[in-house]
Amino acid sequence: MKFSYVNPTVIEFGQRQIASVTNHIAKHHKVLVIYGGGSIKRNGVYDQVEQALQEHQWTEFAGVEPNPTVETLDKAVALVKEQQLDYILAVGGGSVIDGAKYVAAAACYDGDGWDILEHKHTITEAIPLGAVLTLPATGSESNSGSVVTKRATKAKLAFLSPYVQPKFAVMDPDVMKTLPDRQLINGIVDAWVHVCEQYLTHTSKAYVQDGYAEALLKSLKSLAQDFDKRDSDDWRANLMWTANQALNGLIGSGVAQDWATHAIGHELTALYGVDHARSLAIIQPSLLRNQMATKQAKLEQMGIEVFGLEHSADLAERTVAAIEAFYHSLEVATSLTQYNGTREQAIDDVVQQLELHGMKALGESQAITLNHSRQILENAIA
Repeated sequence: MKFSYVNPTVIEFGQRQIASVTNHIAKHHKVLVIYGGGSIKRNGVYDQVEQALQEHQWTEFAGVEPNPTVETLDKAVALVKEQQLDYILAVGGGSVIDGAKYVAAAACYDGDGWDILEHKHTITEAIPLGAVLTLPATGSESNSGSVVTKRATKAKLAFLSPYVQPKFAVMDPDVMKTLPDRQLINGIVDAWVHVCEQYLTHTSKAYVQDGYAEALLKSLKSLAQDFDKRDSDDWRANLMWTANQALNGLIGSGVAQDWATHAIGHELTALYGVDHARSLAIIQPSLLRNQMATKQAKLEQMGIEVFGLEHSADLAERTVAAIEAFYHSLEVATSLTQYNGTREQAIDDVVQQLELHGMKALGESQAITLNHSRQILENAIA
């Protein structure tokens, strides 16, 4: 192992912590509060943020979509520049926080902000930002990643930059009380695949990373099994914290990482509007079977340590079947049934988008070619 690890985001975790926002943003800042469709005004979160910012000068930008689009976010960029705002507070789930990261970086750039996603512009500065998390899933509240969609071209791309790492994040499990079941389920699935992308690669001697990844997977498995207890404080708190730990950089430090499931899944979301988490559940089992030869040892380890399976010649395959059963227990599909045109055309469309976006060599060993991606899609699309 050889790595550098730092996570500078201050976490304020627990009930009634939104009030702590006032302690993290200096009074001289002109703040932009970014949020989504307006649910924070119905569930009381907006009122708590307003109270925390009562001594600040602030304005707001609403309407950030699930899978945020550059077309919407550029309006927020223009607002920041026009009013010379110098701090951003994202109030929402991963999409809102990802969108706020784009705004923070693009507002410090004179060119087309989409250049950031196409890696034509290297971020050297960004407006500081904080987050009030309302939907646990992505871990975006304490990492440096962002995923943004361009509606015009159906491109969904990602960028990483330490400059957009949130300075602080408020994580109050009470905000989850009004979330629909579908979003809670998506949070479990998204966090599950985040762990797998950093764990289901090749064997290593990283005992801490492996053991912590397995603990997170077992936590998510327990949350799925206890889904009928989702209205309890303990259930909400454990999902919120597990989803955060799944992608705060720790379990991926010094080990191989995959992310091919995400790369292919992003195209399903961009082309067909599939929920992000559900696109991952569609792709992952097929990808694991396609890459069984290189992932067998880690799948066997997962089968034993996470699912409690006995060792056997077909243990790796039984582990993939257990992963599918995990998704099915949450009524999450593992094949794509809604798409445009014929099945063959759908496969071609996704492969063409992967090629267009330079996704020609994916996985921890860059061994998943476009031909492999086609094979994965052939098994994932009904």
